[in-house]
Amino acid sequence: MTWNDIAEARRKLATEEGYIIKDWGGRLPVALIYPHSYYVGMSSLGFQTLYDLLNAFPEIVCERVFALDRVARDLADAGSGRSSGGRGKAKGGSAGQAATPISIESQRGLDEFAVAAFSIAFELDYFHIVDILRRSGLPLYAAERDERHPLVLAGGPAVTANPEPLSPFVDAFVLGEVEPILDELVQTLTVGVGGERDDLLKALAALPGVYVPSLFPSAAPAEAGQRPRIERLCTPDLADFATTSVVLTRETELGDMYLIEISRGCGRGCRFCLAGYLYRPCRVRPVPSLLEQAKTGLQRRQRLGLVGAAVSDHPDIDLLVTELRRLGAELSYSSLRLDRLSEPVLDSILDSGTRTITLAPEAGSERMLRLVSKGINREQVLSAADQVASRGINKLKLYFMIGLPTETDEDVLAIADLAAAVKDKVDRHTGSSQVTINLNPFVPKAHTPFEREPVAEVSVLSSRMRLLQDNLRRRHIAVKSESPEWAVIQGILSRGDRHLAPVLAMVQDNTLSAWHRALKEAGLDRHVLAHQRFDDKAILPWWFVDVGQQRPAHG
Repeated sequence: MTWNDIAEARRKLATEEGYIIKDWGGRLPVALIYPHSYYVGMSSLGFQTLYDLLNAFPEIVCERVFALDRVARDLADAGSGRSSGGRGKAKGGSAGQAATPISIESQRGLDEFAVAAFSIAFELDYFHIVDILRRSGLPLYAAERDERHPLVLAGGPAVTANPEPLSPFVDAFVLGEVEPILDELVQTLTVGVGGERDDLLKALAALPGVYVPSLFPSAAPAEAGQRPRIERLCTPDLADFATTSVVLTRETELGDMYLIEISRGCGRGCRFCLAGYLYRPCRVRPVPSLLEQAKTGLQRRQRLGLVGAAVSDHPDIDLLVTELRRLGAELSYSSLRLDRLSEPVLDSILDSGTRTITLAPEAGSERMLRLVSKGINREQVLSAADQVASRGINKLKLYFMIGLPTETDEDVLAIADLAAAVKDKVDRHTGSSQVTINLNPFVPKAHTPFEREPVAEVSVLSSRMRLLQDNLRRRHIAVKSESPEWAVIQGILSRGDRHLAPVLAMVQDNTLSAWHRALKEAGLDRHVLAHQRFDDKAILPWWFVDVGQQRPAHG
């Protein structure tokens, strides 16, 4: 590390409210790592909550570590096609950068911690994980580490769905929500760290929801399907604890608000959505406890961000919003269902000064809306636009996916027709409108009904993006899109197995060409991995993870 790195960490710390500094004496030091930039990581409510929960234990000192900011920005830009060079720069940065990741609180490197715990939300951040281990001077593979090195843990939605691509790098995964076993986990770590690594791993494997890959050395999918199933952890009652912002800083996307989780999971069952299957059942927090959390938050920020997979599906959302406004809160929402836009919710958006609203139809044609089980139709989309525009809101962002199973050019053009109809609705109310389309290539996810479906070919995705852009340009509707090339990589990682670990280890400069070269050197065919439908009889690598439901129907 350099003095510039230390100075930057200290500068970030000076801008924060609510950080936790603890003496290391006699405590187990845990590095809590978000494998992306500080800017992105500090908007993660789950990451902040875990930081608070771990530091609540007297025997633990927990400090935050992030991927190097410039490196993470390179990756994010590549995923959206905005990187320098445009077509290749990706997440992770160049091998020539020697900077060492350090903690924000004490500016220590990972080699000084007893535990390195990764919180992983997205598959493309797997590149960052390998990069962080490498820059920290730690052996990449778990089999090469021993008692001299930190124990590497990982959790989060991406690896709960399918931990296998990262299995050779990680000592133990926590599958699902950590709260139910946190006391036992901390006790196991405080007793076992410093002793024989094998004994510690066996003790961790005895905990519910913990997966220790080294105890299952075979990478064969057939054997993965025959393993004892590990039940995904689920917190039955959210009222037992609060999930709110802990550290506040202006140097993040959501820096002007205090976040409060009002629900977890989603009961809608959209066939492409990981959250809808991974975090069932849907659970909500009661209004009285949320109001108490809001009173605390309002002492720190005027704006409250309500967080959940489908915030407007909370059964008491209108009552909650009414009471929060009575407390003087300005409100923002992480997600709104366009068929649940009640008057109190819309009024709260207006009163909070927001003049842009985001809706996610996901598909344009009635056929595709039925296929993905979105639970809405085109008329409901237009009705939502009418509701919004009637209150003077003239800026809309519409999220759609392309490359869905069985999609045709006609389905893509239906997106253009629906977007144009939405714009007409808004124009009639407001005189002028600004409608923006955000396109995301479909990426199949483990444990969803589409888990066997392929990612569309890059040429197909690019062609349909151009078709939509050309059609909407004359209608004065802007189109933004994610990179088809990186969507393919995400699809491979989301449904891969341990054979991808050498590929991740080889990709140090993190360009598309380096990824393709590493796949070839590993003897893997990206066309087979990404663009062919998985056979109905094939045993899938993640089937040993029990998400608490029957295997989804396919197709």
